[in-house]
This record gives sequence, structure tokens and C-alpha cells, in this order.
Amino acid sequence: MASGSYRNGGGGGGGGAAPRLSAKLDRQNSGAHATPKASSKSRPPATPGAAAGGFRRSSSGPLTSTAAGRGDAGVPGRVRVAVRLRPRNGEESVADADFGDCVELQPELKRLKLRKNNWESETYEFDEVLTEFASQKRVYEVVAKPVVESVLEGYNGTVMAYGQTGTGKTFTLGRLGEEDTAARGIMVRAMEDILADISPETDSVSVSYLQLYMETIQDLLDPVNDNIAIIEDPKTGDVSLPGATIVEIRDQKSFVDLLTLGEAHRFAANTKLNTESSRSHAILMVQVRRAVKGRHDTELNFHGENGHTSPLVSSFRPPIVRKGKLVVVDLAGSERIDKSGSEGHTLEEAKSINLSLSALGKCINALAENSPHVPIRDSKLTRLLKDSFGGTARTSLVVTIGPSPRHRGETASTIMFGQRAMKVENMVKLKEEFDYKSLCRRLDIELDKLIAENERQQKEFEDEVARIRIEAQNHVAEAERKYIKALETEKLKYQQDYIDSIRKLEEKWMVTQQSSSNNKTKAEHHPQSAEKTCDNKAPSESDADEINEVKKLLENEKFLRQSTEEEVNDLKNQVLHWKKLEAAGSAEVAKLQKMLDNEASQKEKLEEEIAALKSQLLQLSFEADETRRSLDRGGSGKIFPGLDSLMSQARNSQLRDQGNGPKPPVAKLFEQVGLQKILSLLESEDADVRVHAVKVVANLAAEEANQEKIVEAGGLTSLLVLLRSSEDETIRRVAAGAIANLAMNETNQELIMSQGGISLLSMTAADAEDPQTLRMVAGAIANLCGNDKLQARLRGEGGVKALLGMVKCGHPDVLAQVARGIANFAKCESRAATQGNKLGKSLLIEDGALPWIIKNANNDASPIRRHIELALCHLAQHEVNAKDMISEGALWELVRISRDCSREDIRMLAYRTLTSSPTLQAEMRRLHIEC
Repeated sequence: MASGSYRNGGGGGGGGAAPRLSAKLDRQNSGAHATPKASSKSRPPATPGAAAGGFRRSSSGPLTSTAAGRGDAGVPGRVRVAVRLRPRNGEESVADADFGDCVELQPELKRLKLRKNNWESETYEFDEVLTEFASQKRVYEVVAKPVVESVLEGYNGTVMAYGQTGTGKTFTLGRLGEEDTAARGIMVRAMEDILADISPETDSVSVSYLQLYMETIQDLLDPVNDNIAIIEDPKTGDVSLPGATIVEIRDQKSFVDLLTLGEAHRFAANTKLNTESSRSHAILMVQVRRAVKGRHDTELNFHGENGHTSPLVSSFRPPIVRKGKLVVVDLAGSERIDKSGSEGHTLEEAKSINLSLSALGKCINALAENSPHVPIRDSKLTRLLKDSFGGTARTSLVVTIGPSPRHRGETASTIMFGQRAMKVENMVKLKEEFDYKSLCRRLDIELDKLIAENERQQKEFEDEVARIRIEAQNHVAEAERKYIKALETEKLKYQQDYIDSIRKLEEKWMVTQQSSSNNKTKAEHHPQSAEKTCDNKAPSESDADEINEVKKLLENEKFLRQSTEEEVNDLKNQVLHWKKLEAAGSAEVAKLQKMLDNEASQKEKLEEEIAALKSQLLQLSFEADETRRSLDRGGSGKIFPGLDSLMSQARNSQLRDQGNGPKPPVAKLFEQVGLQKILSLLESEDADVRVHAVKVVANLAAEEANQEKIVEAGGLTSLLVLLRSSEDETIRRVAAGAIANLAMNETNQELIMSQGGISLLSMTAADAEDPQTLRMVAGAIANLCGNDKLQARLRGEGGVKALLGMVKCGHPDVLAQVARGIANFAKCESRAATQGNKLGKSLLIEDGALPWIIKNANNDASPIRRHIELALCHLAQHEVNAKDMISEGALWELVRISRDCSREDIRMLAYRTLTSSPTLQAEMRRLHIEC
């Protein structure tokens, strides 16, 4: 925005006295952030309709909290933008010594001039202009402190940093300041203010730390959680990340430990603009939950049926809480590929970063121009920042720029981004609601008390019932005793009567016996009458015996009949059982028959498919023979016209380099011929065919989209076979280059190792004399050195020794690749040592790489020197390597790097390494060296 179009709040400013007055008022209210605020500890209780928020009764729901101001519309709040200038680093001081800075700051007027040339410049105004001498404390108080205070009052807030790679965004936001507390960044200072203002008994603070990498949201606190989904509330439109790790913060140390853990998992890469360039957008989310104290009960109109307040309701009114969310966003730096030198996977990362930043710029342009459509869904970054731009959050943006005239275009783009962001207005809302969870806990406690009282009363009731039961049992026992006593009395009475009856019967029996004896006496006197009586008795006794025998026969017959019926029933049951088994067997036979029929039909289909495949195979064999004969004759084949065109162009490389005529793309050849047939030409007997085929495969392998197809089709195996068997230097060089391209993918790296690729590369390095072949081999091994999982295997199979053996070539390109591989290897070892996965001495030191590293630490070639300086810093970070580095003289090189290195990031890394190592510190004190 040019001078004269500066906006403060919702209005615009003009020239002359009006801008000065506007700037003066803005400076006076710079800490207020467009809406009044007061400390939550000292402000008076809010009243309904006040700016701090009021309450209303909804006709369709419970009591709800309103936004700041009148109704639910919220208070307008413009995005505030501050610009911060980074001082010149050592490299810029040397390269731009004859040129002036491209920017000129006027902090007292909050203006910035961007120079076009020595005569013309453009003026821009911001909410705050911070010079290169501005302290971290001042940056925090100007940019972030008003937002933090708003979050403590119940608003959402966002603090974000935007700028070119290497301009100090991460330094401004995420610097931990463990060595120097004055260097603490916005994240650490914001958490200090939040923890100092909350009450641990009633309030809580929780943190999530994420990164947006290659359009995937990953959890920096739990790296396994690497694909977090964005959930949007269909009613309110609020965006949340339910899959992210949430950690409750109690003290400042635990928060700093979390940031340290997250930074260790964040993706970074070495580019020409920054040796530790962030390759992802870091997002810190802080949730603050505070209980509101001092509210008058009269504001809550809870009444009973008769118009009076219910005692139970007045005892259990829900407490009021305010929820504020602070989002701190450290955006990855925008970069131009030709300046950053990104290549391979780092290039893909740069493309993803620039796409997401471009989507953010489009959204801000649409909001600034009040466009009816804002492309929020073009990127996950814009979806996450939906509330920060055009939403309900209070937002502050700090744009970081550099003074170098070489990057004037990037500086101008960053300034225009900030100018457009100043036009965006948010509707700031107070997030205040009833704490129903706290009320639920209180009701649970009361319910527990009522349950305990009920159990006590129930116990008393049960005790009373037990007492009554015991009394009743006593009464029943007494009645039973009385009944038994009466029963005994009656029993004795009846026994006496029985004895009397027996005595009477005995008397009668005596009388009968006497009469019988008298009759016997009479029978002796009359014998004939006695015989007649005996004859009459005999027939009756024999009839009784016959009747008894018949009864016995009948009983036997009945028993036999019953046993026979039981046997018949058993036989019937067995018959039914065998019928069931027969039915089951028939069903099983039918099922097996059906399966046999299906197998037969499938067999017929397979036989048909085999016959078709055989015919296709014969056709393909015929086509391959025709193609081979056509290639042998040098004619134009009928099957592969694209390959013939490529062959003719490969043989006429001068015409192709001059650009005369259309150039057939490799992709067209790939579509016409097919990858499998191209790979088959790698085994051709004609050397020229093999050379051209391996060049085609190498060109295809340079594209990441083709790498997976090449590996799946067996291309990696074919390239390794060529590397092992071919004696042609060109084939070996191109094959090594293709393997280097494939080695940029982590999955392919493991396949290369599993198929003995490192041994083949080591053998090729030992036999080759061409510097370009050695450069390709060194590049492949350097890519493999960047894989944490392959460190031990890479060294065990001779990869490190082969890399160090190529330094005898002396060619700068080869040495640059060797230095890059050593830097990658040392960085992986440093990361493993930090995570506790490595305890012993560096494998590079054990293989004797340290003398060469120290010798080339001050090499004239910038790529070699930069990688070697990085390798030295990473090796020194592991304490177990310190003694070897001291004995070999690496300490002096580290001190030199920390003082004289032209790259500020490498210089700071060396300084941190020296100050954090007890062994190096002790040696420096002994030698009286100051860092």
C-alpha cells in the first residue's frame, strides 16, 4: 500500500495532518487492539449489554452467552500488522558491501520505504515498524501481548509470522531462549503471561503442537499421528482437530520441554538461503479455560412456580466460564527455486509450501476486496486459519523482511501481503458459556450425599424390620412350646386309653382260649366229627396255592411284555437316528458334488485364460523378434516408432542440442512403447541400444511420478545388473545417475540396500576414473546417507569407506557430493543421539573421516565448505565425540565457524554447539578461548 492509503480500524487515512493524527492515535491505542480491555483481576463485574459480554434468555434454548457488544454480531477488529527487519548476516555483508539496503525504516512515523533505485522509492505504513535493533521483548509487547490479554478475557486470538526463507520468522516466534532469556520468542513469553494470570484451582491451560507438511497435518508431540483430519461444525462453522494430542500445562518448564520435543520432530532442510530451513508450517494451539468470578446472582432469572427463587436452583446455578484459544502460526518461508537451490524431495516441499502460501494470499485478497467468494477450501492452511482472517479471532501478523537488495522482489511481495492483510476485518466475539460440567460434578456430589442418606435410612428400616421379625419368631417359639406341651399331655392320655384297650382284649382272648380248650376236649370224645372237619379244610388250601402260582405267572408275563416294549422303542429310536445320519450324508454328498462342479468350471476358465495368455505371449515374442531385427538392420520398426525416433536423435546429439526441429518427449515414448519393453532393451546385445535404453530410463527416473512404476517393473534390479556386469563407462555413469535419482525416495533406498546396491556402488567407485561417474556414485551414496534407518548397514557394507575413497579424485563436483553425504550422515547421527537411539562414537570418526573433514572445513568452494561446516557442528553435538574432535583440532575450526562463518544460521549452530558441550567448554577454558 502506498503512502496515503493507510487504514486504522475501519476508516482510511489521508495525507497531511490526518495521517499524523491517525498514527498518533494508533500509537496511543496500539496495545488496545481496537477494543477496550481491562485486567480480569481488577475490572468491575459486567452488566447486561456491556462490551465485555451480557446474557439473554433464548426462546428456544437455555441461557446462553452473547458476543462482545450488542447481540451476537461481535465487535469489528482489523488485523494488525507489524513489519520486522532482519539485520544483515555475514554473507550479505560481503556480497552486498557496495550496495545500500533496499529498505529504509521510519519507526517514529511507522513507515517503511522500499527503494526502487537511488532516486525512487515507495512508502508504506504499518501498525508498527520494528528495526533490526528491536528486542524480542518489544516485539512480543507490540505484536502478541494484546492478543494474549484478549485470550485471557475469553476471545480467540492468532499471532502469525510471514516472510521469505531466512528472514527470522522462527526466531521471532519459536526461540526458546534457554541460553539467553532475552532471546525468548513469542511462544515462550505468551505462555509465561498466561500461566501468571490464571488460577490453577479453577482454570486450565492445554496445548497442541502441529505441523502442516505436504498438505498433511502431523502431530509434533506424537509423530505416529501423521494424518490428522480437519472437522468443521456444520452449525457454527468452527474448525477443530479432534485427533491431535492435547497436553495440559502446569508450569513453564513442561511447556518448554514440549516445544523442544516438537522442534525435534519438525521437518527442516539445508538450502542456499537457510541451512535449517523449515519445510512445514508449525501451528501451536493454546486452549485457556477460566472461571468468571463476581457475577451477581440477579443477572440469572431462575424462578420457581410461585415467582420465588427455588432454594435448590439457587444452590446449583451453573458457573460461568470463558474459553479463549491462542493460535501461533510459524509459516514456512516462501522461496524462489533458483535462489534456494532446492532439488529432489526438497523441491517438492518448496512447491507445496508456495502453493499453500499462494492459497492464503488469495483468501486475504478476497477478504480485503469484500469478494462474495473466499476460496477457503483451496488449502488445509486456509481452512485452519478460517477463524483468523475474516472470522471471530483477534489477529496480529508480523511480516519479516531482509535488507539485501538481491531479494528486493521477495521483500516487496512480503510487504504487499502485509498491506492487504491490514484491510481484513474480523468480528471479535467473547467466548463465554455456562460450565455445565462443573455443575454436573456438584450435582453428582449432592447425589452421592442423597444416596448415602437413603442408604442410611434404608439400613435403619432394615434393622427395624429385623427387630420385629425376631419378636415374631420369639412369639411363635413360645406358641410352639405351648402346643408341644399340650400335645404331650394328649399323647399320654391316648396311650393310657390304648393300654386299657389292650388289657381288655387280653381278657377277651383269655376267655376265648378257655372256650377253645373246652371244644378240644369235646372233640376227643367225638372223633368222627373231627375228621369231617379236616376233610373240608384240605381242598381250600390247595386252591390257594394254585391261585398264587397263576398270579406269579401273570406277573412274569407282564414284566416280559414291558421289557419287549422298551426294546421296540429303542429300536425305533435307532432307526430314526440312522435316517437322520443318512439325510445329513446325502446333503454333504450334494454339497461336495456342487463344489466339484464349481472346481471343474473354474478349471475350464483357467485353461481358457492360459491359452489366451500363451497366444499373447507368442504375439509379444514375435513383436520383440521383429523389433530386434528392425533395430539390427537400422531401419524404422513397425512396432515402436517412438523408439526409432529416439534412437535417431540419440545418434545425432548435435542436432538435438541446437534445437532444430521438434524434440520427441520421453513421456511420449513411454506411452507408445511401454515401460516393460523399454526395460527389456537394457539386456540387448547391441551396445548402442543398451546405452540409449539406459538414458531413457535415467530420464524417466528423474520424474518422481515414474519412480514407483520403474521399481515395480523391475527397473531398479536391471540397473543394478548393468552396474555389475557392464564395462562401458557411459552405461555405468548413466546407470549410477538413474540409481541416484531413485535413491531420493525412502522406500527405494531400502530396496537398493536389500539388493546389494551399496556394494555395487562401492565397486563402481573403486574401478571408475571418470569424475562424472564418480559424481553420480557419490550422489547416490549421499542420498542413502540421509536415511536414519540405514546408517549401520550403509557403514557395514562399505558405503562410508567408498564415499571417503572418492576424495582422491579431487574434482570439486565429486568433493561437493562427498561433503553432502558426510553432512547427511552426521545429521542423522546427531538426531539419533538426541532421541537416545545412539550411544557410541560416530561411525564417521571410527572410519577416519575426521582429518579430511577438518582439512576441508575452510575449503575455497562454497558448497564443500558449507556441508563440511554443518558436518562439524552435528558431530560436536554428540558429547561422546568431543575428545576425538579436540585431539584432531576440530575445536579451533568450530570456534572459527562461530565467529567468522558468512552464514548466520551455521554460525549460530556452531555457537550453540560450543556452549552446550561441557567437554568443549572445559577445553576452551583451559586454552583461554572465548566463544
